[in-house]
Amino acid sequence: MLYLVATPIGNLGDITLRALDVLRSVDFVASEDMRKTSVLLRHYEIRKPQIAFHEHNEAKAGARILGLLAEGKSVALVTNAGTPGISDPGFTLVRSAIASGVEVTAIPGATALIMAVVLAGLPLHSFTFRGFAPHKPGPRRRFLELDRESPHTLVFYESPHRLAAFMRDALGCTETAPLLWCTS
Repeated sequence: MLYLVATPIGNLGDITLRALDVLRSVDFVASEDMRKTSVLLRHYEIRKPQIAFHEHNEAKAGARILGLLAEGKSVALVTNAGTPGISDPGFTLVRSAIASGVEVTAIPGATALIMAVVLAGLPLHSFTFRGFAPHKPGPRRRFLELDRESPHTLVFYESPHRLAAFMRDALGCTETAPLLWCTS
């Protein structure tokens, strides 16, 4: 079986008991970043072999994981923080597993998306999750323009290092204008 296991976002105590049970019971843990997953596993004294599974090796690692699943092994897929497949690698593996007849299940837990919407105090009756915007200004502006007239609350993920540039583009500011001047 393939388990999609949500992991804590920032605080290791935010993992569910069910997630810990699954991580203890599986044969392998497929990790977006094995170093970060090692911190989590060590904290809970879980010793499992890890398989690197990230955007740069998704096809090759996915084939290896599918092979293990076909042999009857169990694999837990985790990302650096949050739920696998939400702006992280995972959907291609899930799709391939389903197509191969492998049983797939999700172990719910932390997700930045829902917490961000709830904590923002924005209307929750309807929202659109857009994930990460492109890194370069031109493609990012075109990406943002698609939703300019949306009646829904829009939710984006963004790195703290690119947040100012993202906000300038979202607000239609020039690259040199201070953000405070663009919020009129």
